[in-house]
Amino acid sequence: MTKKERATLAVENGLVLTGRSVGAEGTSSGDLVFHTGMSGYHEILTDPSYAGQTVVMTYPQIGNYGVALEDGESRGAWPEAFVVKEMSSIHSNFRADMSLPQWLTENGVVAIEGVDTRQITKLVREEGSLRCVVSTEDHDPESLVAKARAARATDGCDLASEVSCQEPYDWTDAYDASYPAIHAVEEGARIPIVAYDFGIKKNILRSLAHCGFDITVVPAWTPADEVLAREPRGIFLSNGPGDPAAVSRSIDAVSNLVGKVPIFGICLGHQILSIVLGAKTHKMPFGHHGANHPVRDNLTGKIEITSQNHSFAVDPKTLPDTLELTHVNLNDQTVEGMQHKELSIFSIQYHPEAAPGPLDSSHLFYRFRKRILG
Repeated sequence: MTKKERATLAVENGLVLTGRSVGAEGTSSGDLVFHTGMSGYHEILTDPSYAGQTVVMTYPQIGNYGVALEDGESRGAWPEAFVVKEMSSIHSNFRADMSLPQWLTENGVVAIEGVDTRQITKLVREEGSLRCVVSTEDHDPESLVAKARAARATDGCDLASEVSCQEPYDWTDAYDASYPAIHAVEEGARIPIVAYDFGIKKNILRSLAHCGFDITVVPAWTPADEVLAREPRGIFLSNGPGDPAAVSRSIDAVSNLVGKVPIFGICLGHQILSIVLGAKTHKMPFGHHGANHPVRDNLTGKIEITSQNHSFAVDPKTLPDTLELTHVNLNDQTVEGMQHKELSIFSIQYHPEAAPGPLDSSHLFYRFRKRILG
């Protein structure tokens, strides 16, 4: 292995693993998380919710179908680094524009293959959230472990403001009317809403548009009065990275929107709503990152397999009497959804738009529409 090919991963607990570089050159650090999906790596890499994190794929062979640029979920790559057991430099998908290593290199993502991802996954499962560093430049174990211990964790970080759009815009991209998971709506029945961008994904916007919404996207810190001046009939609070308690400007804005118009929040939006409405959030031991989490919808009794990516959760013991628990994770009984008992407000912890993952929960966008229409 040449010096250029070498890459090293070090964890704050002292673990150091050597592998091969399959992405950009450099040194990068962040919270270590594992994703249990077998595919969807491009959507994962372009999900802003992964900002501040190094993603370990538990499925051993990644990159087989290359990268189709049209499948990206945002304007760029967000994980701090990418870790796989085996990377494919060739691809078989006719839609692919390039290989995954080429895409990682062009998008500045430091990546490593040839390390024991099962060992890393078990470590995170047993020891909880850990910081790590991946480098193609520094291979000294003591130096790398010290860098991992000094790395910024997501605790207390307002990462949503770092990944958000900088100016408002209208979502105008066309949507495939054959999309199977959501009922189409009649022409001329479109509903204007405002979507807060805490790290929003394109498939969220597509899903909302397909359910008959005209969407204006605004930055994470947009004050409530500017949003209400647009006369929306609903507010959507998106997914995003980092610690919800640190997104103070967004918390203030949402506080001033409660009771004014119907609100639907997902992921970070759900957590921000919970804080506004009197609950508290906490960092989970290793979070939920995957496309196979079973969630029970207490309102319907149905169980849906969901796509998830979050390191923080709502503390169920702090839910005030005004909030009803509507969704529960069947793996660990954590809070997956809630609704206000009097106001038109509801939220979920997972990704109903999938990308990647199952579309079991895509009907929730239509539930938002029905709530607005009464």
